[in-house]
Amino acid sequence: MEATFNTIYGRNLICELRNFVHRPYLVVTMEELWERFEGAFDDGLVGPVFASSMDVEMLEKALDGLPPAECIIGIGGGRAVDTAKYFAWRTRLPLFQIPTSMSVNAVFGHRAGVRQNGQVRYMGYAVPEAVYVDFDVIQSAPAHINRSGVCEILCYHTGHLDWAYADRLGKCEAKWPYDQRLVDAARQRFDLVMTHLDDINAVNETGIRALMEANRWGGATFHNAGWNPRHIEGIDHFVFYALEYHTRRPFLHGQPVCLA
Repeated sequence: MEATFNTIYGRNLICELRNFVHRPYLVVTMEELWERFEGAFDDGLVGPVFASSMDVEMLEKALDGLPPAECIIGIGGGRAVDTAKYFAWRTRLPLFQIPTSMSVNAVFGHRAGVRQNGQVRYMGYAVPEAVYVDFDVIQSAPAHINRSGVCEILCYHTGHLDWAYADRLGKCEAKWPYDQRLVDAARQRFDLVMTHLDDINAVNETGIRALMEANRWGGATFHNAGWNPRHIEGIDHFVFYALEYHTRRPFLHGQPVCLA
């Protein structure tokens, strides 16, 4: 079985963090989320640090101003958990991650999706002590944000078509020759999500587990396949990156990916 991040499902998981994480602890989150979660922490807290930019230069400047801490807690969507991941990589501190929606698989990936000279780069390496999926927290996110997470899995279909097409043309990258084993493994997660579309649409516990388990595998397989993304994404992600680059504006990840 491929190694994936230790993932815990339950309720009241954020409030429990203060009872066991290393102290003092630094919370990395989004400014708009902090009012909601601030009361879950005690005098062991330093920060918080609000994730505002994924630009490498901005992250390095923020890194210089971090207060002393013994661990990092990331709470939020892709930007927050990737910022926490980047800081954990640069400081070599233990990391605990709490996604607040199902919109992306970033919480399950080893590298942080940063921006360097306006281009997407996947940088660093961090493995959290655990990822905590709180049903109440996920269900409180806007439904369209949660549902957009299926696009992280639906794009496997495009990736498989693109990879097979490149193979037929003899244009596969030498380091990523077509591998039916990887395609079949990805297809299992694709089929799992397709089987539970109604549950994911309802954002019930069954749907949360189905989509998060698929993203758990998908986030880790990039590393587990030798940094090979061919079985989990195709032209869809490049359309998203191009849109972001040319418009200079952020997007809800799943929407342009699924559009493509």
